[in-house]
Formats: sequence, structure tokens, C-alpha cells
Amino acid sequence: MFVDTARIYIKAGNGGKGAISFRREKGIANGGPNGGNGGKGGDVIFRVSKDMNNLVSFKYSTHFKAENGEQGQKNNKNGKSGQDLIISVPQGTIVRDFETKKIIADLFYLDKDYVLLKGGEGGKGNAFFKSPTRQAPHFSQTGEVTKEHSVILELKTLADVGLIGFPNVGKSTLLSVVSNAKPKIANYHFTTLTPNLGVVKYYEHSFVVADIPGLIEGASEGQGLGHEFLKHIERTRMLVHVIDISSTDGRDPYNDYLVINEELKKFNKTLAGLPQIIVLNKIDRIRDYFVVDEFKHRINKKHKVVCVSAICRDNIQELIKTIWQELEKLPAQVPIDVEEFGFDKKDKTGIEIKKVSNDTYEISGGFIENISRGIVVNDYESLSYFWKRLKNDGVIDMLREKGVKDGDTIRIGKVDFEFVE
Repeated sequence: MFVDTARIYIKAGNGGKGAISFRREKGIANGGPNGGNGGKGGDVIFRVSKDMNNLVSFKYSTHFKAENGEQGQKNNKNGKSGQDLIISVPQGTIVRDFETKKIIADLFYLDKDYVLLKGGEGGKGNAFFKSPTRQAPHFSQTGEVTKEHSVILELKTLADVGLIGFPNVGKSTLLSVVSNAKPKIANYHFTTLTPNLGVVKYYEHSFVVADIPGLIEGASEGQGLGHEFLKHIERTRMLVHVIDISSTDGRDPYNDYLVINEELKKFNKTLAGLPQIIVLNKIDRIRDYFVVDEFKHRINKKHKVVCVSAICRDNIQELIKTIWQELEKLPAQVPIDVEEFGFDKKDKTGIEIKKVSNDTYEISGGFIENISRGIVVNDYESLSYFWKRLKNDGVIDMLREKGVKDGDTIRIGKVDFEFVE
């Protein structure tokens, strides 16, 4: 089964909770706090694997979660960090955010790791909150909780050359004789149901050719198999357009040329503008070479034309030479230029104050979410530390600027506080 698109759910590990602990030693009446910090949650990492060629492993397994960090321990021992989750994907996989459809990562290079989600930070233990005026804090910080994200995996085959053309023109046969590929070959339409890759050797050089399932008129709108697989030639540096010059199926070779190029243009104008070599296949079946001259005349030297017989292996070396000479003129493949995405942008400074009624104000933002992880509502020292942070970091002044008065309600998350000057 060939699968080239999958939707999965990924979640980095939560950070571990900080510990609340105090020294208990013989001869020491009041031991100080010694609660350790919680461990960091595991990251979600995508790794490009050379042993994979499609996304079938994601058809039934769709939820992936990294390990949570462990809770801190006494004696200032930090909790163990959660184990990273490594997800292997085939080379050429693109990761999109499901909501926005924006590209997050282009998994282009072999054996390279892409950290897509970072684990939550571990919470601070009570030893962290000790100060000259707060000798025995009975509170710690919870670990950072991560969010689950839905992403789309989309495989775009990495090949230097894309073989295009109508069904049954001999693309699979041609691939089998120029490369090490062994595609299924039969004399009927749509023998090729999945993209086939082959490595072509030319002296000390090599290049990769992809045989794309046959296109038909209307492929760009979803007719036949073409629309589903056109994306697999978007990365190619050039196209080899195979045409049955013998008109075995009763089609006009020049009209085939026009139809396929029109479908490329409708699907992707950049793709349609790629360099193209025309391969007139099944040359062994024509009786009059005039049809070749007429075809060359009608395309008016727009592309290089090579006549071959894939089944008889005639002129194959000349074709390989021509392809390599054209490839040498073209720039190498590069990954898609991806804009930085906001999955791992942890806002720890943002502060937003909103008036929700005449006497109620709501504070939110990354700064508040971060420091509120250490709030223990029924602990005086914890609340004291929290309000001190609000004052020192200017939040109290911001409240006054918004018009907050003595006795008004300040809402932080699900907890309401009374503002006292």
C-alpha cells in the first residue's frame, strides 16, 4: 500500500513538578528547603530515514506523545527529563500545520533530526524560592504543560528527473532500462499506481528518476491518477516527457504533448516551466520517419528531442547522456524556504489586561501563565511571592493605568483576587 499523505497528532512531554521538601537531620531543628526541580518533558523529533519510501506506517498509528518529565525529589535532586520521541519519516516529507496549512518543516536531508516540538520546562522546587525573608517556602512550581498539535505529513518525492506522459507510452519500461528500478509493466492503462524511483548511472555520476503515474486530460482537476501524484514531480529539476510516436493507442503525439503541458500549467506554473526533454518512444514501430520530422517541426525546437525504443533498448545511452548534460546546467535541489512557525515560541513576557465588567479586570499572557505555575492559593508565602513578582515586573502599575481601583476584582485564570492599594 502506498500512502503519501497522513494526518497525525503530536504532543511534547509535560515538565515535571518541583518538589516540596525540607532537610531532616539529627541535631538540626529547622532544616531548610531542599526540594529539587522537575525534569524537562521530552521533545518531538522528526528523523529522515533512508529505509522508508511512503507514509503507510501513519495510516493506523496517528497519536504520538513524548514522555513527561519526572517530579523533583528531596535532597535537591532534580527529576529525570522525559525521553524524546523520535518519529521516522521518508526523505522529502513536508510537515504542515493542520489548522493553517502552513509548512512547518521540509524534511529534506537524510539522517537529519528536526525538533518540531520542545518539551515543557520542569517546575522549580521549593529550594529555588528560598530567600532571606522567606526561609521555609511551602510551595513549588508545577511543570509546564504542553499542547497537542495536529499536523499533516505530505510526501513529495525527491528526484532529479520526473518522467511524465500519457498512460501506456512506455515510461515504466524506459525507467527499467535506464536505471536499477523494477516497476510493474503491462500493456494497459495505469499499470503504474505509485511513483517509482530509479537511480541512473552515467560513468562516475548518478541521478534519480521518478516515474509518475500516467496523466490524462483533466488530471489537474482530479481526473484519473494524475492529480494525486503530480505533487511528486514538484521537486524535480527537469522533466522527461515520454510520447508514443507510433500512435499505438490511436492518439496524436503532438496533441498528447499539448495536453500534458496544459495540465502541468494548470496544476503548477513553476512545474510547467521546468526544462523538458522530449522522448519519442516506440520508434521501432513506425514505418515512416516523417512522423518524427513533423513532430520536431511542430514544437519548433522548443525542447531537445531524443528518439528511443525502450523495449529494444535503442538509443538509451544517448538519452542518458542528454539528460545528464542538461542536469549539469541546473542548480541542485534545495529544501523549501520555510518561515519560522509558532509551535515552539513560548511567550514568557506577554501581559494583557482586559476589562471584563465595571469592576473586574482579567490578566493574561505568557508572563502570567509562567509565574502562576508557582501559585498555591491557600499558602500565604506563595501568594506573597506572586504579588511581589507582579509589583516588581510592573503589572500592578499597568493595572492602575487601566483604571483599577481599590476593591476591584482581578481575575487570573480561574481565580479572583481583590485589589488592595
